[in-house]
Amino acid sequence: MTGQAAATPDKLDAAVLKIAGVVVLGAIMSILDITVVSVALPTFQTEFDATYAEVAWTMTGYTLALATVIPLSGWAADRFGTKRLYMLALLLFTLGSVLCATADSIEQLVAYRVLQGLGGGMLMPLGMTIMTRAAGPERIGRLMAVLGIPMLLGPIGGPILGGWLIEAASWHWVFLINLPIGAIGLVYAFFALPKDNAESSESFDFIGMLMLSPGLALFLYGVSSLPETGTITATKVWGTMLVGALLVIGFVLYSFKPQHPLLDLRLFRNRNLSVSSISLFVFIIAFMGAGLLFPSYFLQVRGESTLNAGLLMAPQGLGAMLTMPIAGTLADRIPVGRTVPFAMALIAAGFFTFTQVGTDTSYWLLCGSLFVMGLGMGGTMMPIMTSALRTLTSQEVARGSTLVNILQQIGGSIGSAIMSVILTSRLNGSEPIPGLNNPRTGEPITEAGAAIASQHGQQLPVEPSVIQRGLAFVADSFATTFWVGFGLVLLTFIPIAFLPRKRRPAKLGGPAEEGDGRLDTPVMIH
Repeated sequence: MTGQAAATPDKLDAAVLKIAGVVVLGAIMSILDITVVSVALPTFQTEFDATYAEVAWTMTGYTLALATVIPLSGWAADRFGTKRLYMLALLLFTLGSVLCATADSIEQLVAYRVLQGLGGGMLMPLGMTIMTRAAGPERIGRLMAVLGIPMLLGPIGGPILGGWLIEAASWHWVFLINLPIGAIGLVYAFFALPKDNAESSESFDFIGMLMLSPGLALFLYGVSSLPETGTITATKVWGTMLVGALLVIGFVLYSFKPQHPLLDLRLFRNRNLSVSSISLFVFIIAFMGAGLLFPSYFLQVRGESTLNAGLLMAPQGLGAMLTMPIAGTLADRIPVGRTVPFAMALIAAGFFTFTQVGTDTSYWLLCGSLFVMGLGMGGTMMPIMTSALRTLTSQEVARGSTLVNILQQIGGSIGSAIMSVILTSRLNGSEPIPGLNNPRTGEPITEAGAAIASQHGQQLPVEPSVIQRGLAFVADSFATTFWVGFGLVLLTFIPIAFLPRKRRPAKLGGPAEEGDGRLDTPVMIH
């Protein structure tokens, strides 16, 4: 094994890049779908005559399915083979996409999005497994940079593509676009991926699955219900969160007993994995949660179209595109504890601008800030993930990546819920307009609600001064929410201060030492 690793070329060769094409294509489908659908939510409200809380479940259902299936992907890959399972995940995702386009109600759409999520949840961890087997341990930093491409195309292409499809065709094409991509991906995977060498898998942890998967789903369901209810005291929120938390706690206590648990929490004894995981978790809560509000500001406060809102978000992805390949190369040579703090400082600097937003804040300033944040994001997320997996043995890395994927899903859901609750509670504090009620619900329309409606072309019998007051209130509500996100970004500096800052040589033929950037055995990521 050691000789094989030593003989691994320093650069990603043509054979690895051919396999990478399959993985990146699948990951693009999964990640792009999240951002494409995010700009379609207002359209879903109109098409299905639903509230924002109801259409938000098209995002939440997808995320719940991801979190539920990720713990199973490692065992399933060993049992059925990565190529077979990857093609099955692509097929499931594509089928779910086509069904979404046929939905006649919001309930059907949410159900089909869950089916999509079951396929999408396996694409990323399986893709990481396939790529790492092909590339070997010496190139894990550059490998992470390649896998970061879909994370760049998501914020760049998703809102732009979604806005254009809705305006040029219809909302159905937000999902139908996945049909040709999925078909190409299946054919490409059949010919490009290496043949499976099925091996007898370790015993499946059914008891762990019955606790962990439902526990995660129930906990995230409760968290995701916060924006709809507006309070944690609602039974729908605290009840499901409590049951979910008890199941997860039960799994934590149980997981140290079996030899092969569904999720190996013993790995957290590795200081490097623990610190990196905490850093990534706090970062995801802060950045991904607030990141969903950036396009909403352009839509609701500035009255931009979905296409223009997507174009205004592009500088963030362009900034990340510049730094992510550099960060991937540096992660193979320099301890991430020396580079990530500088990248986080860029994110904090760019984020601060959004705490000052108003109704007429300069687009040059906002787009410049998004670009700076993108520069920081490109140098933060993938290096932290690399650091989390570097000091594990080949057997441990497979389980370590599963932990990282689950933490990402939980962090993203918690961050989105926190930001949505804060923004919603702020907007609900707006003054109601006397004598003006919502014809569907009968509830009074507030100045903020009238202002947002006017930005989307709805004419209401109110004075222009009321609209201006409402817009100012909405802008202030966004600024307040961004202050919370900014505080969470600053909080991330605490765990990243403990990331490895020294590189020590690995012991030949033995496991890498903490802080070391090399592995002597090929690694496999789930």
